[in-house]
Amino acid sequence: MSAPVETIEVKREEAGLRLDRWFAVHFPGVTYGYLQKLLRSGQVRVDSKRVQANARLAAGQQVRVPAVVRQPPKRSPSVAPPLGLSKGDRDFIESLILFEDVAVMVLNKPFGIAVQGGTGTKRHIDGLLAGMADRFGDRPRLVHRLDRDTTGVLLIAKHRDAAAKLGRIFQTRSAAKTYWALVKGVPRPPQGKVEAALVKAAGPDGDRVRKALPGEQDKAMHATTHYAVIDRVAHKAAWVSLKPVTGRQHQLRAHMALIGHPIVGDNKYEGDKVLAESGIEPKLHLHARRLVIPHPAGDGKIDVTAPLPPHMRTTWELLGLDPNRFDADRA
Repeated sequence: MSAPVETIEVKREEAGLRLDRWFAVHFPGVTYGYLQKLLRSGQVRVDSKRVQANARLAAGQQVRVPAVVRQPPKRSPSVAPPLGLSKGDRDFIESLILFEDVAVMVLNKPFGIAVQGGTGTKRHIDGLLAGMADRFGDRPRLVHRLDRDTTGVLLIAKHRDAAAKLGRIFQTRSAAKTYWALVKGVPRPPQGKVEAALVKAAGPDGDRVRKALPGEQDKAMHATTHYAVIDRVAHKAAWVSLKPVTGRQHQLRAHMALIGHPIVGDNKYEGDKVLAESGIEPKLHLHARRLVIPHPAGDGKIDVTAPLPPHMRTTWELLGLDPNRFDADRA
């Protein structure tokens, strides 16, 4: 009989991983909502301390895991969707699918919908997917996340084994992610790298991050972003390609603000007043354009590109930018 609790040491290569992502790798059957319950009740702890799901892990830390997470989930005889999931919601998810095979699915996430639930958030991608187990044969699982107002490529695993393999792929940084954004001004040089460790900082508009100060190394999250200017609007704004090496919360938004070029429409990082007089919609202009990642089956790669969302397409037209100017593999 297994012990009621086990303690797992964080490996060196797992340093910097968020606790929820760590769980997705080690226990793909544990949903984010269930993990939150385990954390609130103190059943999951790190170094005997209560933590949040977004806590960053350090090598050598001890994660307390109740044996219940290794038990197979209880299944009802029916895989019918839960009550309350409307045909409209099911059709909504279907309309977002850019790519699908037996193991994975790629969605084109729209603006303004959360990927996961939280305080005051009842309708979200994760919840809608959970209601479609009958469609997919299992409960689809998130592999990575996008901010509520970020649009574009969102990778979903269709079963537990694919989720575990994709989690390990993301952990080893073998996923190549490209984002498009419109930023204030024109970065100089036109191609560069931003390396700035980030720490959490509460703000009036909710959680945000800032550059780590001297003495904050113990809680700082290393973050690296490559950027390149694709086109420009005089000296007022630039269309940039952003390629994160790491995957920290708000990394791209914080890094561009740190170098003096906040993303247009970003109300957390001083981009909400940029080009306001131009009639541009006051929405975040950040789009997960492309994802290239090894297939979890070990055969080839997944390579998916998402078209610009309506508000960014309208902005591109207004500013005279051509989203078809470059092939996907060049930007």
